[in-house]
Amino acid sequence: MSMSIPITIRISSPAEDAIIAQHFYRMWCDLGVDENDIQPDWLTIGLEFIDQARRTLNYQAFVAEAEGNIVGSVSGQRFTGLYPPVLSPTHRQYGYIWGVYVEPAYRNQGVATRLTQLMVEYLQEIGCTKAVLNAAPQARSLYQKLGFSESNLMELNLVSQEG
Repeated sequence: MSMSIPITIRISSPAEDAIIAQHFYRMWCDLGVDENDIQPDWLTIGLEFIDQARRTLNYQAFVAEAEGNIVGSVSGQRFTGLYPPVLSPTHRQYGYIWGVYVEPAYRNQGVATRLTQLMVEYLQEIGCTKAVLNAAPQARSLYQKLGFSESNLMELNLVSQEG
C-alpha cells in the first residue's frame, strides 16, 4: 500500500536560490552530463545568474515542497533574445522556462507538470507573448501535453564527437 505524500507548490524566495542552482546542476547530471564537464564553480555561476535575472529580467522560481523539503523547482524569466530587440514587446516578448527538476522519488506524480503550468501563468502575467524552453528528449511528451510545439530551432554540431 503506497501512501501519497502531500506536495505543496509555491513561489520560491531568494533564500532558496542555492537549492534552485543545485537542482539545475542535478538536472544536468541526470541528463548524463559528466561532472567533469560542469564548471567547478557552478553554484557561484548559478547564483550570480539568478541574481542578475531577478534584477533585470523579471526572474521567478517556483518550488515543490514535501515533508518540509524542497523536492522540485522551475525557473523562468523574460528572454532577451539572440539578436537586437527591434520588435515591439507586444508583438514578441518571449519568456524562457529553464531548470525544471523533480527529485527521483517524487517524479511521475504531476509535479513537473504543475511547476511548468505555474511558470507559464507567471510569464503570461508579466506580458510574455510566448513561452519557450529546451526540452530533454525524455520530457518532450510532458511539454507537448501542455501545448508546447516543436519550433523552428535548427542545430548544427560544430564539435566532433570522435574521441
